[in-house]
Amino acid sequence: MKVLVTGGAGFIGSNFVRFHLANSDDEVTILDSLTYAGSRDTLADFIENPRISFVEGDICDREKVTATMEGHHLVVHFAAESHVDRSIKGSERFITTNCVGTNLLCDVAAQMEVQRFVHISTDETYGSRTNGSFTENDKLEPSSPYAASKAASDLIALGHYTTHDLPVVITRSSNNYGPFQFPEKLIPLFVTNLLDGSSVPLYGDGTNVRDWIHVADNCAAISNVLQSGEIGEIYNIGAGNEVSNLDLTKMLINLCQRDESAITRVDDRPGHDFRYSVDSTKIRELGWAPQIDLQAGLEATVRWYHDNETWWRPKTTKAQ
Repeated sequence: MKVLVTGGAGFIGSNFVRFHLANSDDEVTILDSLTYAGSRDTLADFIENPRISFVEGDICDREKVTATMEGHHLVVHFAAESHVDRSIKGSERFITTNCVGTNLLCDVAAQMEVQRFVHISTDETYGSRTNGSFTENDKLEPSSPYAASKAASDLIALGHYTTHDLPVVITRSSNNYGPFQFPEKLIPLFVTNLLDGSSVPLYGDGTNVRDWIHVADNCAAISNVLQSGEIGEIYNIGAGNEVSNLDLTKMLINLCQRDESAITRVDDRPGHDFRYSVDSTKIRELGWAPQIDLQAGLEATVRWYHDNETWWRPKTTKAQ
């Protein structure tokens, strides 16, 4: 089988490629435009694998997408603009990549008659809730331009399923962490700052709650959906590791051998969702379950950033 992975030079995409190479005999083509958050050095450990092909290109480029997708049986679509703060400062790029790009990919995939199109989304499309957990049938109430663009891209993909019989499956995961995450997201930003002896900027009172899943667990879930997920369905992927931003920050401070004087309180983000929580019963019924404990996963992540400064150091200026 031939698998096209869009955004395969990014955080989750590159980790999925590693997982798929280790757990299948498939050939994998990566299509990535190498924006600030995607880079060739992220692919260094597997780019020479004879089962890997790399194409630099934008998912909004129909000619490039058509030429690249031809001959592929499966598409796993990670490519997206994904940082909430950047979407608040300027949303146009998010709408273009996440909505227009997804529509173009779906259109070409339908013409190519691919066997399966897995669209990678986020729990942020549901918005916030104080109690309980979102199921796949709950309505979408995104709060940020980023989340709104992902909610729209979900509906675009499902529209292609209904109208053109494109074999779409959607995953919505909770917050990912792990190796190769660009140092603008909370965990890699805080870890690299702490390792550098700098402070960490904590929004508001730090009581906002997120469910953290190690990227390896998410990749295993996506692989499960790629193989066994029901066409036209949505699968929430959460690890049940709900923790406040303040408590998470304290965990990272301890792992980096700093103290709480490293915390700098900053004004809260506009429209900051209080809590994300998804019900993962549906994906667990496919036989998946998270394997990595939060404490152990954070310890391994801190070690990775400690040991791979040459990867993240040049990227810190781009994260500003």
